[in-house]
Amino acid sequence: VQLMESGGGTVQPGESLRLSCLATGFQFSDFGMGWVRRAPGKDLEWVAGIGSAGSTTHYADFAEGRFSIFRDNYKNMMYLRLRDLQPEDTAIYYCVKGWRRDKYDPPRGQGTQVTVSS
Repeated sequence: VQLMESGGGTVQPGESLRLSCLATGFQFSDFGMGWVRRAPGKDLEWVAGIGSAGSTTHYADFAEGRFSIFRDNYKNMMYLRLRDLQPEDTAIYYCVKGWRRDKYDPPRGQGTQVTVSS
């Protein structure tokens, strides 16, 4: 199993980013997937999850209305659209196998850094 995140960067408050995750080494379309993040000095925090077909999504309260999770099973890709970013969103973002907020595999990739600063 390999999960490779990309798309992070440094942005100003209110701006947007789109994170991507390329999944290889397993049958991607059979699994629900999710995004988690780790802010400096804090524990891993669940962000959002999406069912295997992409028709069901769930979000953490802080992500609801600002973040959008979606996937392309033909390309083995998952995405997280981040809107109206705020300094408290600064973190390393990881994609993970598993879509439930209380059950997902540990991050395997390097993650992608999102920094929100004015």
